[in-house]
Amino acid sequence: MSGSCPTDIITDFLYQLAILVGLSFADQYQNIFVRWPLHLRVGWLPVSLYRSPALFAARCTLFGNPALRLSGPLTLSGLLSALADSLRRHPKRLTTSLAVLLLGTGVTAFGVAPLAPDAADLPVHQILESVQPLPTQAQTDTLSDFSFNLFRTESTRSSDTAATLLKRLNLDDTSAAAFLRTDPNAQLILAGRPGKNVTVEASDSQQLLKLSMRWPSDDEALFKRLVIERTATGFSSRIETAPYTSSARLASGAIQTSLFAATDDARIPDSVGVQLAEIFSGDIDFRRALRKGDRFNVVYETLEADGEALRTGRVLSAEFVNAGKAYQAMWFQPPGKDATGAPSKGSYYTLDGQSLRRAYLSSPVEFSRISSGFSMRFHPILQKWRAHLGTDFAATTGTPARTVGDGVVEFAGVQNGYGNVIFIKHRSGHETVYAHLSKIMVQRGQSVSQGQTVGLVGSTGWATGPHLHFEFRVNGTQQDPMSIAKLGGDASPVPSAALPQFKQLAAGVKNQLLAAASINQTRAE
Repeated sequence: MSGSCPTDIITDFLYQLAILVGLSFADQYQNIFVRWPLHLRVGWLPVSLYRSPALFAARCTLFGNPALRLSGPLTLSGLLSALADSLRRHPKRLTTSLAVLLLGTGVTAFGVAPLAPDAADLPVHQILESVQPLPTQAQTDTLSDFSFNLFRTESTRSSDTAATLLKRLNLDDTSAAAFLRTDPNAQLILAGRPGKNVTVEASDSQQLLKLSMRWPSDDEALFKRLVIERTATGFSSRIETAPYTSSARLASGAIQTSLFAATDDARIPDSVGVQLAEIFSGDIDFRRALRKGDRFNVVYETLEADGEALRTGRVLSAEFVNAGKAYQAMWFQPPGKDATGAPSKGSYYTLDGQSLRRAYLSSPVEFSRISSGFSMRFHPILQKWRAHLGTDFAATTGTPARTVGDGVVEFAGVQNGYGNVIFIKHRSGHETVYAHLSKIMVQRGQSVSQGQTVGLVGSTGWATGPHLHFEFRVNGTQQDPMSIAKLGGDASPVPSAALPQFKQLAAGVKNQLLAAASINQTRAE
């Protein structure tokens, strides 16, 4: 684009600059307009008119040739070069151009978007149409093509009958109820103690398809499983035997009133509480020395049948804090065999490898409440005060009574107020007495080992109720039985050959006990 007719340099520069800006936005807006100086009396023209030389010539016819000479397409650099060239050629025109600019003429470029009414001002029309539902019969027919089975578990109750148990299992099956009442295997469900878990698989029509129940067997490594299944002709039942799967559980608790109250709060089995008392009995008197605020962390074994915990195994590791002092223990069985060729026996050790085995157990029965200690008491039968040289352990009739240490049976029979009684001679002039037994299970001259059951608790002799009377004698003189657990044994520490393996296990035990401790902390928070 070029021209020779005179016009204002600055005005033409601004005009063409506006065109350049408008062209750059022309693709983004629907209309771009350029306003020519008002003194030329020209209104708004679309900038798109200036895209071709032909239309540019039309502009020149209307407004005169531009004062700026462009040697190529309309660009910013070309426009600036043309402005500099015109100023050199026509310096007087600069004064005229500035005067025109000061008089208020200018160039403006802007975009105009199409105007639309505000959505809030638009009229609103409500349209209602009725929708016909799909035929229900077709949907029902479709669903009837699919079937599903339901699973549910309930615990038996002492008041249960076959009908009430099945009803609680959400079953409506009279034939199944009749089978449970008459089949010998099925009758085991409601026989014996309540609390057995019964799992059923049922159809969507509430008919029994399969029932199973598990319980411990006499073999500590195996469990029993009852299976009842629906067949084409009715039901069948069978009893299976299967091995447990073992797993470890972490738990912790705090003493508020007693050890068993703490284990109950932490949902820990009683047998674990008993083992805790046994393990630390040489360091802690669980009957008289527990304090509110004492705490414990424990890792113990559970034996599971098809995922259901049926039996509690051994305590694997434990920590007990009594009166601010911490005691730790872990179970360890050294590899290899002992001197007799039998597998090495496991035992509890401190985490630095010292044995926790004592010469005597702290109690001839599993940890239980003591009804009378070693002191003066009013004798309930003789009706007078006399020394009670022993300890009475409250227990139900038939509770196993065990020897507290290795020894030889010196006497087993009936003796005056003792009733059925056993005397066991130990080393170093020590002797223990077990009285009021309902049954004696050893004979004179028999060797017994620590923890072996020698009789059953009863109420024979001068006894007002079932309990075990226990005495500990040193050279014929009766001593406080509760002091015997403090006597050290001859147990050896972890053998040096097994020490590397023990240390590796002990490091893992520390982490487990820390994890168990966090359980109690989380529960407290």
